[in-house]
Formats: sequence, structure tokens, C-alpha cells
Amino acid sequence: METTLSFLPKFYDMAISFAPKLIVALLTLIIGFWLISRVTNLAMKAMNARGIDTSLRPFLASIINVGMKIMLLLSVAGMFGIETTSFIAIFTALVFAVGTALSGSLGHFASGVMLLIFRPYKVGDLVSIAGGSTGTVQEIQVFNTVLLTPDNKRIIIPNAIVTGGTITNISGQGTIRVDMIMNTAAAADVDDVRAVVTAVASKCPYILPSPGIEVLVNESQVGITQYAVRPWCKSENYWETYFYMQENVKKAFAVHHIPAPQPALNVNLQS
Repeated sequence: METTLSFLPKFYDMAISFAPKLIVALLTLIIGFWLISRVTNLAMKAMNARGIDTSLRPFLASIINVGMKIMLLLSVAGMFGIETTSFIAIFTALVFAVGTALSGSLGHFASGVMLLIFRPYKVGDLVSIAGGSTGTVQEIQVFNTVLLTPDNKRIIIPNAIVTGGTITNISGQGTIRVDMIMNTAAAADVDDVRAVVTAVASKCPYILPSPGIEVLVNESQVGITQYAVRPWCKSENYWETYFYMQENVKKAFAVHHIPAPQPALNVNLQS
């Protein structure tokens, strides 16, 4: 009992000496957590204003929130004289080890973040990426981009491969030119061919009246004249326009007696 009573003055002195630090630390934590919440909300509003993808906003906000809270806790620990250098060193080593082990995945993640922020394409765009993979963007995930091809195949491409190559956004402008090649016999009259193709295009529900269709002689070979046919349509109607023109131009050529290509081969016989 006497021993306990002898320690009471020491406990009292320690409480008096630590009380200001404890009050300051508590106030720092309260004010710090409030400020962190405010900063996180402001970051969310800023990302919303810039149009950053909705699936990415909570993740980035959580990184900001957790990172600031770790810094706050380390600062409060330093107020009590706790050596934080060792904690920082251990944390840095842990992050480095995890980063090395997941270097490939982190590369895909970083590329996914870039795609979601800079948005070279969006869901619904027709794109050609990763060495010629062409399809409609179905999903933009943090690690992968998912394409849906016209023949209903699902292509999953790692984002690091996407950002490491050329990205061709075919439909991102709202309208698109549909480039086609059509062949007739060399004897076919150019003006007649142009008139037939233009008449078919005028009946296509997908082709835009402006800027209009182009029917140009692309190449002449023995027995064949090749035409470049270039109508314009809305991006989402690309394939409908392409197949409509292919089928109906062939039918119109038959109705108007436009001769089909007749490749020729000259053979010289010597007696």
C-alpha cells in the first residue's frame, strides 16, 4: 500500500506533463479527420466535374483518404516522441516488395487508370487496338478492356497492351465514312455505274445526305474496273450501311445490266 502511494505523485506528474500533448494530439486527430473528409469530398467533386469514370472515382478517393490518414497518424505518433522512421522504412520496404511481385498487374492497373482518366475511347465506341483487334468497347475495367466483335466474340485485352500500341477510335467522332471497293467489267460505263450506286445509296436508311457519297474509279486492270464507294453514316450504323450497300448494289447492277468483272488473260501461241 505504501509503495502504491509512493508512485501516485509520479503518476500525477506524468499525467500533468502528458496532458497537453494528449489534448493537442486529440485535437489534431479530430481536426485532421475532419479536414481529410473535406479534402476527399472535394476530390470526388473535382473528379465528377472532369468526367472521370464512375468506377474509378471511389478507388482514387479511397487512396487519397487512406494515404492522408496514415500521414496524420504518423504525425500524431511523433508528438509523443515515438520514433516513426522505422515504421516508414518498414512500410516502404513492404510497398516495394508488393510492387515488385505485382509489377505486371500494377502496369495494367496504371494503364487502366490512364484510360479511364484520358478516355481515348468510351463504352460503345468501335475501336481497333492491340495489333488489329477490332470491336465495340463493352467494358473498360481497371486491368482489362473488353471488346465485343461483330461475330459476337468477347476479346479481353490487358490495358498495358492497349496503351503500349496504337489506338484507332473508329466511331468516336459520331459519324464515320464507310469505305468499300466494288468491281465491274472494264467495259461498264463509269457514269452508269456511278448513277446506279448513288441511287442505291439514296434509298439506304442509314446513309447521311451530307457530306454525300463518293463513287470514284480506284483502279483499272485487264477486264476489271475497281470503284471506291464512300458513303457516310452514324457511327453505330457502320455495319448496317456496309452490308446494305454490298447486297443492294449487286442487285442493282443485275437489274441495270452492269457487267460483272471479267479478268482476261492473253495467250500467244507460236507455231
